[in-house]
Order: sequence, then C-alpha cells, then structure tokens
Amino acid sequence: MTDAPEVSFEFFPPKSLEASFRLWDTVQVLAPLAPRFVSVTYGAGGTTRELTRDAVGTLHKHTGLDVAAHLTCVNATREETLAIANGFADAGVNQIVALRGDPPKDSGGFTPHPDGFANSAELVEALAETGRFTIRVGAYPDPHPDAPYEGADVDWLKRKIDAGADEAITQFFFETEAFYRFRDRCEKAGIDAPIVPGIMPIENWAGVKRFAKACGAYIPAWLDDAFAKAERDGRADLLATSLCTEMCTELLENGVDKLHFYTLNKPELTRDVCAALGVKPEARLEHVA
Repeated sequence: MTDAPEVSFEFFPPKSLEASFRLWDTVQVLAPLAPRFVSVTYGAGGTTRELTRDAVGTLHKHTGLDVAAHLTCVNATREETLAIANGFADAGVNQIVALRGDPPKDSGGFTPHPDGFANSAELVEALAETGRFTIRVGAYPDPHPDAPYEGADVDWLKRKIDAGADEAITQFFFETEAFYRFRDRCEKAGIDAPIVPGIMPIENWAGVKRFAKACGAYIPAWLDDAFAKAERDGRADLLATSLCTEMCTELLENGVDKLHFYTLNKPELTRDVCAALGVKPEARLEHVA
C-alpha cells in the first residue's frame, strides 16, 4: 500500500463577492486535509496584484494555513516587486512562488519592465538574497510556449534552483510519462531540489483544454475522445475523478511523495481524489473571516 502523499493546493484571488464566498467554501473543504501550504495566484500582467495580497493576508490571518504568495516580474520595477515581497514577509507570509508571469492579454509576449526583473531567475536571486523566504518556482514537463530550444525548460529550472529556489512545482500534464522524462532530464542536469507534480483535476474539459493550449501542455487524443464520450453519457465527473486518481497513484508508486493540486476554487474533485489516495481530514477549520 502506497503511503498517502503530502498535498498542497492552489487558489486564485476572488474578483467578486460571489467569488469570495466560493474561495472560502473551497478553503473550508480542503483545509482539514492539512496541506503543506496553499498558494494564491497572480493574474496575467499583474492584474490581480492587490486581490492576491488581500487574499493571502486573509488566509494567513484567519485560517492557520501556511500560505505562499505568487509573485511575478510583469509590469513592475525591481523596487516595487521587492516591496510587495517584503510586505508579505512583514505580515508573516514567508513563502513565495516566484514566476516570470504571463504578459497582459494581446501584448504580443513578455517584455521586461525597463527597471524590472528580466526573468524569474533574477527574481529568485533577489528574493533569496533577502533571506526571508522559502522560494518555489515553476517547471514545465511539456515545453513552455516560449522555450527557444529543446531542453530549455530544464536549463531554466537549473538557473532558478542555482539562484536560490528551494522547490519546483510543475505545470499540469496529462500523462505521467511526461513527468518521468522531465524528472530524469533534471537529474542528469544536476538538479537536486524537489520537483513536485502539479495536478489539474478536470472539472470542465473544455476549460482545461484552453488552459493546456495556452501553457503548452500536450493534449493526448485519447483523453479528448474519452471526455467527449463521458460528457455525452453524463459521466464526466466520474471519468475525471478516476483518471486523476489513477495518475496520482501511478506517480506515488514511482517515487513521488508530494502533490500540488490546481483547484480552480472548486474543491470537490480535489477532495475526492485526495480521499481516494488516503489523505484524510485531520482537523476542521474553525472560522474564516
């Protein structure tokens, strides 16, 4: 019997009152699973900067969870970015997910701010120099859309780890072989920091396909066919739970002991998959204000 994994969860900051209630409902459902940490995303182009700060502060203050704030290089100077980071640390939030970040929509691609960080490795180095943070970074088992050559994703991850990152979280993938190949290439490149698989429970296949195309995740034809049939039969949730549980189980049987779930602020599938993996509730969240 494979031991239950350690888990962590990603949320996004709410943009409306209804979305706030959905986030807190999600936290109430998943907090009893005692995650290692929960993270809060940053919108494309830094568009949710204030929302992210507010959500991080509220979760840290009222839930007792370890909260990691996403931080990006987009549309900000070095001083502004580090001021945001130090503001998190001053508030007791000492975990950062450091990313280059997505450019604003229709911008034609990422362009560094003239006085900003040119890339995520520079951001990691500056954060590490403060000595105030546990730093996590992104990793890409399938090639990032901006990768200039084969193997660039491994090279960039090594730069970020060498710059001071403590751990990597991968983009989601649909076949475990993609993760194993990436892990093997990272080992050969001398990367010894933990690489945690990012898991996307498929709440809505059409939406996840859009995410996958945007981030370069390979979409196998068999998966598209399976969801087309399942949706016709009204069994999409059952298929999603089964496939996600099977993938996570295979990862655990092949040396993985930590999983990071992209919840999309919809906790039910994540909760059900965690239950199937033996992750049991340990405590109840007393209040969320």
